[in-house]
Amino acid sequence: MSLDVTPLKQTALGERVAQELRRLIVRGQLPADTHLVEAQLSTDFGVSRGPIRDALRRLEAEGLVETRSRGTYVVGLTDSDIAELFSLRATLESFALRLCADRGDADWSRLHAALDDMRAAADAGDATEFAIADLRFHSLFYEIAGHRRLMAIWRDNEPTFRSLVQITTARDTDLHPSAESHAAILRLLEDGEIEPALTELSAHLDGSSRRMREARRELVDASR
Repeated sequence: MSLDVTPLKQTALGERVAQELRRLIVRGQLPADTHLVEAQLSTDFGVSRGPIRDALRRLEAEGLVETRSRGTYVVGLTDSDIAELFSLRATLESFALRLCADRGDADWSRLHAALDDMRAAADAGDATEFAIADLRFHSLFYEIAGHRRLMAIWRDNEPTFRSLVQITTARDTDLHPSAESHAAILRLLEDGEIEPALTELSAHLDGSSRRMREARRELVDASR
């Protein structure tokens, strides 16, 4: 199967190939059991097989593809997979928030900057910039928490969530409610109201999980 993609000519080719394949897998445009042939991917992306192998290894570590006796195949994402990802994230991020709350020297300014960027993107109706600021906002909880291994787990899963967030924000006609949900989490955290902050975070992630599953079902149906 030949893919309609733009050949890559810059550095970090393995990561860029992984990013594009991840996007196609998450959106259901590369369905489960699709055979990913190195030679064909090399031609599609205009790169050597080295970056292709790097990309496939990365995606296998993320659980999006798997190596079988006859090559590498797409595992894909089911509704259950998405629910698992978000439940895992809820557990990790709740722990991160608790650690943030325990830090008396926490600097919230970068979170406010990310929130400002989300509001500006919502005003402009720019889903792409909103998704970038959204993920940066959540990533900062892990950074502020100061837990190295927790941060490592988040970084392993962050690329998949980046693709998921891009899908849900592109679907939203009004991004302001999402921005204000983030604002509520931050306000409660700053005020030391950790349990209400965790409740708001749980509702926020539950909503994201539900909207993601709805959006992906629509994308899969449209691609058939």
